Amino acid sequence: MSREKIVVLDFGSQYAHLIAKRFRALGYYSEIALPSAPLETFENAKGVIMSGGPSSVYEDNVPEFNSEILKLDLPILGLCYGHQLMAKSYGGNVGKAAVGEFGIAHLEKNEAGKKSPLLEGISDTTQVWMSHQDGVLSLGDGFEVIGTTKDCPFAAVQNLPKKRFSLQCHCEVKDTPEGNRIFENFAKICKMEKNWDEDTVLQVIIENIKKDARDKNVLLFLSGGVDSTVAFALLNKALGQERVLGLHIDNGFMRKNESKNVESAYKAHGFNNFIVEDASESFLNAIAGLTDPQKKRMAVGENFITVRDAVVKAQKLDETKWMLAQGTLYPDIIESGGTKNSKTIKTHHNRVDGIQKLIAAGMIIEPLKDLYKDEVRSIGKKLGLEDELVMRHPFPGPGLSINVLCSDGKFSEKDEEEFKKAQEELDKVEINAFCEKCSASMKRSVLPVRSVGVQGDFRTYRFPAVLTFKEEGNGFFHIPGKREKVEAASSAITNKASFLNRTVIKLYQNPAVKDSDLRLQEGYCTRDRLDQLREVDNIVLTELHERNLYNEIFQHLTIDLPYASEKNRASFVLRPVCSEDVMTARFAWFSDEVFKSIVEKIAALPFVDALYFDATNKPPATFGWE
Repeated sequence: MSREKIVVLDFGSQYAHLIAKRFRALGYYSEIALPSAPLETFENAKGVIMSGGPSSVYEDNVPEFNSEILKLDLPILGLCYGHQLMAKSYGGNVGKAAVGEFGIAHLEKNEAGKKSPLLEGISDTTQVWMSHQDGVLSLGDGFEVIGTTKDCPFAAVQNLPKKRFSLQCHCEVKDTPEGNRIFENFAKICKMEKNWDEDTVLQVIIENIKKDARDKNVLLFLSGGVDSTVAFALLNKALGQERVLGLHIDNGFMRKNESKNVESAYKAHGFNNFIVEDASESFLNAIAGLTDPQKKRMAVGENFITVRDAVVKAQKLDETKWMLAQGTLYPDIIESGGTKNSKTIKTHHNRVDGIQKLIAAGMIIEPLKDLYKDEVRSIGKKLGLEDELVMRHPFPGPGLSINVLCSDGKFSEKDEEEFKKAQEELDKVEINAFCEKCSASMKRSVLPVRSVGVQGDFRTYRFPAVLTFKEEGNGFFHIPGKREKVEAASSAITNKASFLNRTVIKLYQNPAVKDSDLRLQEGYCTRDRLDQLREVDNIVLTELHERNLYNEIFQHLTIDLPYASEKNRASFVLRPVCSEDVMTARFAWFSDEVFKSIVEKIAALPFVDALYFDATNKPPATFGWE
């Protein structure tokens, strides 16, 4: 049956599907289409949205766009890249913005904005989420400004007679709090009726599983995380336990006692169609000596296939009768460059070559591939899964292997040159966010390790800035009291420095270790380093559980850095984040009491040289460091 819809044109933004997801969550059916789609695609469409994307509209290698779409008698809303393309298509000018914006900004409505149907009911000053380096420099024909930000004079524009609207910000992310109201207003402009709900989503997924599985059985990788657990429950519901086998692989990268806890939780729920395989040595050998994050991820992903094949053989399963299933989410696909116009942020283990070949052969089922984390949790609860399974912090297949940064201990000429530029940039950034006492004691430095980030839909691989405040004795440093001030300083650094994509705060340094003693060490992902990481990580997670803070945080990652006084020692980074859909996030913040308790316990471990806190949002940083 044909259904009225809002069509989202995917120009490659990480957030394109998030736009469609938002509309569906609001009750309006929405579909994704390529910007080159023929006009037949828009049959039954009530409106069109042009997404953001990593390209610049003034360059040659832009996504193919069917300009006839702009001639449709439908309301059209442009966001980010779509905003810039709208301006260019109607005769405006687009180029590098005087100041790029990444993260939180504030949109101010002008008099025209206060009368605009798009901004009806929106606060005169409203928080929005920005991620752009280009900007509209002059308006298209017939357009007027309806809102500005401090650094963006054409942040919101409209052409009412043509029903054309565009915004530089991303309304689809949680950090634009009134984004849903803007989308509701657009649906109203489109005269779109509500026609989508959660029951429909679940029904569609179940029907798709049955259709994709045909007469075959299904083997599913079970990490124990939310995604694979919900996928497992969906497969069982659609096909029955006798046709589904869960495979939990202990790859050696699990948290402390993780595999035992996962097995107990599954049995308690009533799942009895799963097996546990210890393949830790196989995975450790697969990544031995690797330092490049992408190569590590790919090696882990390919080894999952190797282990899967071995298990199929050991269990004497007829491969002609078995398909493979994964708990892949849409963010995994988009960050791996899995749509036509998107750029690779990081290659997820479920998108390596071996998996792609199975997908091409029609041998993979991914029930959750069009969903986001919050939707998956909602589906899990609807299926009757306990909070212990549904509300666990995300824990991807590669586990702790991607939290152990690796290095050969050498710094190339390029590293040295960019490290020096990063320090020079950091020294020039104006930071006025802290109290006089904090500002007087604050020191700035750069960590000599690179981490993965995402800025303007592109993957970055840059250095973290370090802010260090007054030492309070025994190696413990003062922690600024207000999260907002830390966030402002962090954003100032990453917005204005091209060689930095994170800001961390030093919490502790072993008093027996001088700054000059800390240096980049040769270090790989070995069982010894993983065991050290497990201990530090377990301290934080135990503290969060004991203080009833675990469910207030979307995910906590502990990062092991090969930056220490000796090879057998390490520095660690605490990385708690709050997010709804993984595509954007804000760093979480602890009270002084919680900070003190965690830091004291970690400092007592004999191998810890330094401890940092990652105070960076996404963007410009990703959740993890690899």
